[in-house]
Amino acid sequence: MACLQASCTVLSTNPGSHYSYSTRPLSAKPSHLFTHPRRNHRFQVSCDAKKNVESTSQGKIDRRNMLLGLGGLYGAANLVSNPVAYADPVQAPDFTKCGDVHDFGSGAALDAKCCPPVSNKIIDYKLPPVQTMRIRPAAHRTSKEQVAKYEEAIKRMKELDTTDPEDPRGFMQQANIHCAYCNGAHDQVGFKDLDFQVHNSWLFFPFHRWYLYFYERILGKLIGDPTFALPFWNWDNPKGMTLPPIFDNPNSPLYDALRDPKVTGSAIADLTFSGSTDNPQLVANNLTSIYSEMVRSVSQTIDFMGIPYCAGTGPGPGAGSSERGSHTGIHWWVGTKDTTGPNKFNEDMGNFYSAGRDPVFYCHHSNVDRMWTLWRDVVKNDVPKDITSSNYLNAEFLFYDENKRLVRVKAGDCFDQRKLGYDYERIGLPWLNYRPPKKAAKAKVENISDAKTAASVLPVNLKKTVRVIVPKSAKGEAKERLVLEDIETDTRKFIKFDVFINDEDDKVEELDRAEYAGSFAQVPHKTKKKNGKSNISLKLTDIYKDIDVSDDDTIVVTIVPRSNGEHVTIGGIKVVPEAASSS
Repeated sequence: MACLQASCTVLSTNPGSHYSYSTRPLSAKPSHLFTHPRRNHRFQVSCDAKKNVESTSQGKIDRRNMLLGLGGLYGAANLVSNPVAYADPVQAPDFTKCGDVHDFGSGAALDAKCCPPVSNKIIDYKLPPVQTMRIRPAAHRTSKEQVAKYEEAIKRMKELDTTDPEDPRGFMQQANIHCAYCNGAHDQVGFKDLDFQVHNSWLFFPFHRWYLYFYERILGKLIGDPTFALPFWNWDNPKGMTLPPIFDNPNSPLYDALRDPKVTGSAIADLTFSGSTDNPQLVANNLTSIYSEMVRSVSQTIDFMGIPYCAGTGPGPGAGSSERGSHTGIHWWVGTKDTTGPNKFNEDMGNFYSAGRDPVFYCHHSNVDRMWTLWRDVVKNDVPKDITSSNYLNAEFLFYDENKRLVRVKAGDCFDQRKLGYDYERIGLPWLNYRPPKKAAKAKVENISDAKTAASVLPVNLKKTVRVIVPKSAKGEAKERLVLEDIETDTRKFIKFDVFINDEDDKVEELDRAEYAGSFAQVPHKTKKKNGKSNISLKLTDIYKDIDVSDDDTIVVTIVPRSNGEHVTIGGIKVVPEAASSS
């Protein structure tokens, strides 16, 4: 079990599953069964911040090395001068000190002022008793009655924008929540000029779960129906990979004109930025990518959940696999991609400051939330599912509830969606067993002629495809993971690149291959600093089994830029044992 943070991190597995699914793939592309028995093991960690020493079940290691090298996921750029700060969770932002977000200047199509109303009273929220379990339906399967309720609720929410613009339950006020938390309107409490950011870290899932929880309850309150449930966009299933029809009616309050014109009708979502125009290949790429981010590339909890983000941590230390994968893919696919017109900053869905202004955002994030639920309850492997660090459990957010009260909530109070009074419609999971087929023959690495040693090319800009020879930590099919460090990006740009191992075929539009290791992607946003730095870790153990690395002591890592590669620089690439830090 991995140590995640320098204060007191212990992870525990989630007992038992509440789900039963048919997982037979629906695509003609190959699928291979992959399951792991769940193990119950714990890795005890304690912290002595004064001595900068971590005491673990495996002995003592220097705390500074832990911060700098936990899976390569705590870079020096994310540290502040006060190491004791890392013993504290982030506090809820101070709404009275909200400032203008870091907007995109005169070229932005929309007003980027999004501070929430101020209240002189903050209530520590207590979950009400669950009277009736709200079941969120798949959007493409909603009934006429469900759609009518949904449209009426959104209509009334939008009417509040006119009748009472300061009502925190209004449509624009709700959209502004995402803008304010995600585009630099708030400083961290106690850290002037250090952005409070809920993306690209372990705060991503709990923040958005609470956000949708209150949004859903507000919609139900506006139509007098406490059983109202927010639909989810079922983009992880081929039957739901098109824009749900309920959002494609120009006469509906669910419609948003600021979407890419191609996102309509039978168009298949391209979650991977592959650019393929072949629908079966798009479906195969999507399923492969989701399988990777949910199962194959994840060797430790923070690989899925995101990197620790505590008081004093710089914004965006590193997104989890799902956040930087399918989550970002939908934002990119739906957001306007008119780079010269009035929406050249990808409004609405394609930018954090404006994403909440498209009703489909909430339906999309309903499925993102569902993926967290499925990872905890359905994915069977030996990766602990729940974080028990106090820095995570006690991280705070502020929201307005359905009664217009300003309430404070904590990340640790939303692990189980059922305790929040909702659950999801059961539907097939074709990605769950969608492991790429094994490579027929061992790769001839010598055929990858333009590969260079890491020392000779790093740091490297991704203006074109890069191939790097990286030493393994052990020969053969060792349990290892790939660490990409100090990934520096222009946060204002859509960024995407894919990673392949020993790829001699160079079929970049096809991800359903054994060589595919994972991806990095970023939704545009602004921070006080133009550039951001983050890190990712990709599990290699299962890839080794599928591509045959017997007797090899090096691998060739191929990095394929998909979007704005010239705005990406990677500072470090290394292979480390699966359970070890990379320092």
